[in-house]
This record gives sequence, C-alpha cells and structure tokens, in this order.
Amino acid sequence: MPIGLSSEALKTWFKQAMSYEEYLAVSPDKAAPWRENDKRCELADSQQTLLNSFSREMKVLCLSGVWCGDCSSQGPMLQGIANGSPAIELKWLDRDVAKELSEHLAINQGNRVPTVLFMSEDFEPVSVMGDRTLTRYRAKAAKSLGTSCDLPTAVIPEDEFQSTMQDWLDEFERVQLLLLLSPRLRQKHGD
Repeated sequence: MPIGLSSEALKTWFKQAMSYEEYLAVSPDKAAPWRENDKRCELADSQQTLLNSFSREMKVLCLSGVWCGDCSSQGPMLQGIANGSPAIELKWLDRDVAKELSEHLAINQGNRVPTVLFMSEDFEPVSVMGDRTLTRYRAKAAKSLGTSCDLPTAVIPEDEFQSTMQDWLDEFERVQLLLLLSPRLRQKHGD
C-alpha cells in the first residue's frame, strides 16, 4: 500500500495530530453531534474482549472534519474502539489543515473524510480505510441519496450505527492480526 510517505514523515504528522478532545475543542460549536454519538458507542462484551486481546501497538491517524456528518457518526466509533485498547493510539487531524497528507491518502482521487491511516508502532503504513464502511455504503445506496455526506444532525438508525461500528472494529482486528503475523515485527519482538 504505497502512500508516498516515509515512516519519518508519518511520525511527524502523527506528532502534529491531536487527541480526540483537543480535536473537538477546535470547533466546539460543531461538536454537538459528535458528543451525541459518543453516548451510542458502548462496546459489547465480546468487542471489549477482542480489544483486550490486542498486544501489538498500532498508531492510527484519522483525517476528518468536525463539520462532516459521516465524521460526526464514525469519529466517535473510532474513538470508542481506541478507548477500548491500550494498544491503539488514535490521533486526529483536520483534513483541510493537513492538505498534503490528505492528498497522499486520497480515495478515488477525492480527499474524503473520515480517512483512517493504520500504522505499526514504528509508523510503517499498514492500511488506509476511508470515508464510509461497507454498512454505510449499503445504507446510502439503499436510500439513493444524492448528497455527498449526511448532515451532522442526521440520526443513523441504531442497527446501522452498530453495524458500522463493527465494520470499523473488524478493520482494527485485521490490522492487529497483520501486525501480529508480520515477520518483521515478530523478529523485532521475538515472538
């Protein structure tokens, strides 16, 4: 998955990124939908058990926009998942502030949000996933919406919300397994 950035460049971007609270504090007037969705992001026991099993550290960087409807629903999911495991360090960057990085992470030639970059402990890129999960795309296709992004105040039905959160959790698990099975990291950690 070439993104044209070295691990050192990614480390620099990661250091510039913010915690979830810092990120939302930049635009507190637009953070209300995020806060509402924070309340919906409780992990099921099986999800928490999975996250407790994560042992390989992963750095995760989310390009987002506080103004974005998809971000206001999926951002809290990502943070809820990250909060469930000490192995996950999630940081946030505004897409419009981090334009250069956003261009490297373009999806179908678009600077979409949220776009999540998964990295190993030493900032080697592992996976990029973005703007919507399969569940969100299925729902959008079923509704045949013409807009590019849900409004921040649009409420996602609970079953779709939980399925979308599971989609994200599945990607975190996929990355964790990739890191656990990486010959380079297995040699480094002696496992």
